[in-house]
Amino acid sequence: MSHTHDQQVPRGALIGAAGLIVITMVASGVTHIVGAPSMVPESQPVAVRDLHFTDTADGEIDVFDGSSAKPVNVIGNGSDAFLRATLRGLAQQRKREDMGPAVPFRLTAWADGRLTLDDPATGRHIELEAFGPTNEGAFVRLLKPDADVVAQ
Repeated sequence: MSHTHDQQVPRGALIGAAGLIVITMVASGVTHIVGAPSMVPESQPVAVRDLHFTDTADGEIDVFDGSSAKPVNVIGNGSDAFLRATLRGLAQQRKREDMGPAVPFRLTAWADGRLTLDDPATGRHIELEAFGPTNEGAFVRLLKPDADVVAQ
């Protein structure tokens, strides 16, 4: 036993749906090409620091100011797992793209409370507050201009 359905969709509805799809695609393409403004409001940086990170033979990470090359901090072996994992991911991307460590990373605190880590070499951008206050705090202490080398 077979059933047939002879219901047809009205031609006007099909033309309207097709038109809506075309308009959506055109608007999306124009927005992408023109570079429409972001939905995130503009904020001003309140603290910016360029940083170099160097692994040591004993498993520590030496942190240096990217401008002055002055030591900023020492991340002790086995500590700050989030900071280590974040830096490892950034370093692996640089390695995949055949980029070395010459360009420092940029750590920025924004007036709206955000904290970001950028890799100018690869264009990678990380919103650190998304990982919670404890993980974000691992990076906050590296912003302090009077930070001395302290083993963690």
